[in-house]
Amino acid sequence: MGDLMTGRTALVVGVANKRSIAWAIAQRLDAQGCRVALTYQNERIEKDVRALAATLTTGPAAPVLPLDVQDDAEAGATVAAAAQALDGIDALVHAVAFARAEDLGGRWVDTDRDGFQLALDVSSYSLTSLARLAEPHMGRRGDAAMVTLSYVAAERAVPGYNVMGIAKSTLESMVRYLAWDLGERGVRVNAVSAGPLRTRAARGIPGFSTMLEVAEQRSPLRRPVTADEVADAALFLLSPMARGVTGEVLHVDAGYHAMGM
Repeated sequence: MGDLMTGRTALVVGVANKRSIAWAIAQRLDAQGCRVALTYQNERIEKDVRALAATLTTGPAAPVLPLDVQDDAEAGATVAAAAQALDGIDALVHAVAFARAEDLGGRWVDTDRDGFQLALDVSSYSLTSLARLAEPHMGRRGDAAMVTLSYVAAERAVPGYNVMGIAKSTLESMVRYLAWDLGERGVRVNAVSAGPLRTRAARGIPGFSTMLEVAEQRSPLRRPVTADEVADAALFLLSPMARGVTGEVLHVDAGYHAMGM
């Protein structure tokens, strides 16, 4: 075990199963001495999240709490409960995204207002909502940080990603505004823009296999990235080692974002 996060705490939002990037981040934090609280979206995945939480080794049993990011009352109660159980929140991991299946694939121009609002509410605004709720509980032990997850479709059009690409663009803009708002309190806000990974959620993206193949062929490193590599970058941004970094989008995509073709 390392000690990069010893004595610190983290609320990790977005763990769904063992392949979740959020889970890889939670494991990295735990291995570095951080006490972690996890959330679950609904009863369908609660059992899996609790089983994963039971494998964490730092401190007492990891708190596992319900969280539907569209339910303001539940979100407020969950963040408060996590802060109480952890004696404050030093790190917040936001790994939440959702869009209707019909809004992925096809044409972006055919996305209706309801689909647009749903994707941005869950995938983007939830970062601001959770930041507002967590802010009063952060900074008790000095440096505090938040990290969210993005993708290169925030910067470029990726056919098939559609409304989620728009949501990720909004998310990255929110990172910069939140960095300004919370910086005075010593809270840093950053994003990791990860290359495509074979998560359960990714299987619902039309053409995902093609996205993965193209990224591997055109990345300078000529390979895909792993969840562990993304987790290492998130750990860095959440740790005191990145105490001078905020408002940043750190690409962990084997260099794919740097290529023009």
